[in-house]
Order: sequence, then structure tokens, then C-alpha cells
Amino acid sequence: MLFTRTLLKRHTVLPGFDLALGLSILYLSLIVLVPLSAAFLKTFTLTWPQFVEAVSTPRVLASYRLTFGASFMAALLNVVFGMIVAWVLVRYRFPGQRLVDALVDLPFALPTAVAGIALTAIWAQNGSLGQYLPFKVSYTPLGVWVALVFIGLPFVVRTVQPVLEDLSRELEEAAATLGASRWQTVRLVVLPILMPALLTGFALAFARALGEYGSVIFIAGNMPLVSEITPLLIITKLEQYDYAGATAIAVVMLVASFAMLLTINLLQAWARRRQGGIA
Repeated sequence: MLFTRTLLKRHTVLPGFDLALGLSILYLSLIVLVPLSAAFLKTFTLTWPQFVEAVSTPRVLASYRLTFGASFMAALLNVVFGMIVAWVLVRYRFPGQRLVDALVDLPFALPTAVAGIALTAIWAQNGSLGQYLPFKVSYTPLGVWVALVFIGLPFVVRTVQPVLEDLSRELEEAAATLGASRWQTVRLVVLPILMPALLTGFALAFARALGEYGSVIFIAGNMPLVSEITPLLIITKLEQYDYAGATAIAVVMLVASFAMLLTINLLQAWARRRQGGIA
């Protein structure tokens, strides 16, 4: 045992492991655990019937359905088109490629309020695109979904792009040599390798969409039971000095988000193990 500990200390790449680990745990506790614990502690001031009533009113349930449903569908769409955008940026060379590559990061740098105003100006009924549509986009759940698609795309592209850059083209050429069609090559060769990155991109886009506020409130219309998202409902509770009610809704969001992200991480780990087993 002593020899093993001495060997581990001798071959540690970075010195000061104990100190670095302690600082990491302290930092994560201050930044993550303490604020989350405060939300739980404030919620515990409610009795169980009060908690159930606070998180299960028709208005709150409608905001859950819209927030989680729109976030899931937006992340799902971004997985498909994010992979296509990443593939084009990695596999092809064309004029203006660097400009397109920079545009992918625009939702990262753009203030959320600016994004919301821009999307509303485009998709409103008198907007540059909305005036030609036979249906409404702004001030509807569809508008919420459009905003979440806009802010979530870079997470998928930037997660998949490095994996595609490391993916050897010889694998695709070998599959073609063995008689595989393009679709078979994508389905049997490319997608299994990209699956962990796609799941990571989906998780990041989904998590980002759940907490999005600034770009959504402008285009959503914020109508209760129709286009009101849960983060806005939490802000409304805080403005009404209903702190316990706000933290109760936040706790439900936190637990549900953690459960879904944990499931996605488990699927990602399974995909990596399966990929390693096939390799």
C-alpha cells in the first residue's frame, strides 16, 4: 500500500494534487452547491400542501409543458442541422467559409435582449418575414421554439465539429470500397462515432434552452397558459415577493433538469462504451 501511494505521488503529472482538488471542491461548492442549497432551504419553509399547490397550478403546469417541450424540440432540431453545419464546415472548402464559421458563434456573443428584439422584428406579423406567413410566429409557442433554436445551434456545432475534424476519411473510403452506399456509410460508420458528441451537444443545447430568458420574452408575448415560460414565471413570483413560491418552481425545474441531463450523460457513456467495444 505504501509503495502504491509513493508510486502515485512520484508519477503524478501535475504537482499539488491535494491542494488543487481541495480548491476545486471549494470553488464548485461556492459557485454551485451553496446557491442551489439556498433554493432548497427557502423551499423547505413551505409545508408539503403549500409546495404542491405552488408547483401544480394550471398556470405553472402550462409553463412546464412549454419550457420543457420547446427546449426538447429545439435541441432535437439543432442536433440534426448542427451536425449538417459542422459537416459542411469540416468537409468542404468554399468562398465565405470563415464568415459562415463566425456566424455560428453569433448567438454566443449577441446579448439575449438584442436577439429577442431581432427575432421579434423578423417574425412579427408586420415583420420582414412574418408578414408573408399564413400563420403567427411571434407571441405564440412557435415563437418560443424559434428563439430556442436560435440560441442552441452553436452548442451542437462546436461540440460535433472537433470530432469530425479528427475523424479519418479513410474509414469512409474503406466503407465505400466494401460496397457501402453513402447512407450506409453515414449510418454505420459516421453516426456511431459522432453519437457521444451529438448527445453532448443535445444536452448543452437543451440545458441552455431551459434557462433562456432574454431572447424569449420579446417574441413569446408572455401570455399565461399560452406562451409563458417557467423562467419568466419565477421572475414574476419574485416581483410579487413570493420568494418561497419562486424557489419551489425553481426546485422542480432543477430536479427535472438534473434527471434529464443525468439520463443523457448515461446514454453518452453507454454510446462511448459501445463504440469502444466495436472498435
